[in-house]
Amino acid sequence: MRHFKVDGIILKRRNVGEADRILTVFTRQFGKISIKAVGVRKITSRRASHIELLNHVTMGLYKGQGMYLLIEAIAQENFPSVKEDLKKIGFAYHICELVDGLCPENQENEAIFDLLSNVLQKLSKEEDIAVVIHDFEIQLLTLLGYWSTSQSTANLNTAFLIENILERKLKSRQILSKLL
Repeated sequence: MRHFKVDGIILKRRNVGEADRILTVFTRQFGKISIKAVGVRKITSRRASHIELLNHVTMGLYKGQGMYLLIEAIAQENFPSVKEDLKKIGFAYHICELVDGLCPENQENEAIFDLLSNVLQKLSKEEDIAVVIHDFEIQLLTLLGYWSTSQSTANLNTAFLIENILERKLKSRQILSKLL
């Protein structure tokens, strides 16, 4: 089956060529995948508004020789309350960086997709964002097997643990330190 539909949340995007874009999307069915969106940077593109960062999107994909190609996209949820608040958008980028960095490509994980979707919903409604993010980090580490639920989370420095796993500094931590 070369043509199929998937639900996904846009984690990252990168411009390629004159009018194309490479998207990193976390999908319910396939986990984290890369998708080439041909021609979406053109003014006449009808798909461009649907594939913005953090959008929960239903996409029609075509599996060619190499990368998945985007055929159609319809945004299911675009989280406007998150995108209007500078502090919330900083935390949302942090969430995306964690999922992108810690999750391997092409490995289905519905639990992480649900966790990502739920934390974005909470982020759009909650005012105590730091607690939501800390809980998300612990749940993500637990689901990926880096942390056990039997261990205490009272004095857990999730940033230090995640940076050791990734073997690099988190870019979003610099942004978050300025927002807090």
